[in-house]
Amino acid sequence: MMARTLRQMAHQCLFMGWLLGGLWGAHGALAHSSSSSYLTLSQPQDQLVLRADIHLRDLDLIFDLDTNRDGQVTWGETQSRSAELRTWLVQGLQLKAAGQACSLGQADLQASQHADGTYLSAQWTPDCPGVKDLDSANLTLRYDLIFQRDSLHRGLLKVDFPGFQSSVLLSPDRPEAQVNRADSSPWRVFGRYVIEGVWHIWIGIDHIAFLLSLLVLAPLLPSRQRLTQWPAAKLAKPVMLDVLAVVTAFTLAHSITLGLTITEWLTPPADLIEPAIALSVVLAALNNLLGFNSLKRWRLAFVFGLVHGFGFANVLLDLGLPASALVAALGGFNLGVELGQLAIVLVFLPLAWLLRHTGFYRWVVVFGGSMAVVVLGVFWTLQRTGLLG
Repeated sequence: MMARTLRQMAHQCLFMGWLLGGLWGAHGALAHSSSSSYLTLSQPQDQLVLRADIHLRDLDLIFDLDTNRDGQVTWGETQSRSAELRTWLVQGLQLKAAGQACSLGQADLQASQHADGTYLSAQWTPDCPGVKDLDSANLTLRYDLIFQRDSLHRGLLKVDFPGFQSSVLLSPDRPEAQVNRADSSPWRVFGRYVIEGVWHIWIGIDHIAFLLSLLVLAPLLPSRQRLTQWPAAKLAKPVMLDVLAVVTAFTLAHSITLGLTITEWLTPPADLIEPAIALSVVLAALNNLLGFNSLKRWRLAFVFGLVHGFGFANVLLDLGLPASALVAALGGFNLGVELGQLAIVLVFLPLAWLLRHTGFYRWVVVFGGSMAVVVLGVFWTLQRTGLLG
């Protein structure tokens, strides 16, 4: 009797640890969930133009712009620090042409509106000495503005030159982008967007939480007993088929809506899609806790995969699609998402199979993990609907 009580207390402690971990992770994820800057290199009228759009929220983390402490950063508060902002911007952005540094000069600062709020827009007309033909020059852009403060921050670079469009996702591991017209061939575009797709699924905490919530029950056999007493699967084949069904349904669904959005057949607003993705994470984890009464997970994967596809499409549109290689970019990004997803499955599934017999897997991974994901998803949903500041 005493041993059973001790086991129950241990399980409760483990569960509380997972729940607190979920709350802590949720707090961090909330702060980072939409931290992106938008960079553009364009060439109107044969003049090179560099533009950087940075969220006022990110600037406030560095410069403490909210002087009246009302929880809102205004354009007036931002303008009062213009000189410091210009210096900081030039220190974190470097442009080279043919290996030589370009002078950015004085930045023109303005406010601009994006779907998730107000941004500071800085625009330069770089002077690249010794470069006579920008069309054939190899350009290198380095972006280092916010990475030290926020390792989950990303810079989305869009290149829009006459006859040449490209995009790159910049991160702490990849702060530099090479811009060369030779990279505009369909095969190079395809390869580049494969990498972008892999990166997106790996840094998309909400997508990963949703996928793992659908897979966590695969190594267990459904039973009318409590979820924590479900027996371990004895044969690997049914488990593999279960996982294959979930992954295939998710892939098919998000490929459908990704294609529909990119071809402009269906374009729901991002302020509806992002909360819906967060809500799908909540429902997938709650479905695990229903135990024997849970819905078929491959069906959930398909239904909510349609929603996640819209989210993938929004990221792809932010990156910018080269008109000259639209099919290559779309195909490469979608393949990259699948490869990133497959890598997650290949890491998780062998570990789940090895641990499936243990109480640790049932109590901590399945039950505690699902509860933690519910908490995380609720926080995301509240934030993305504007109910949390």
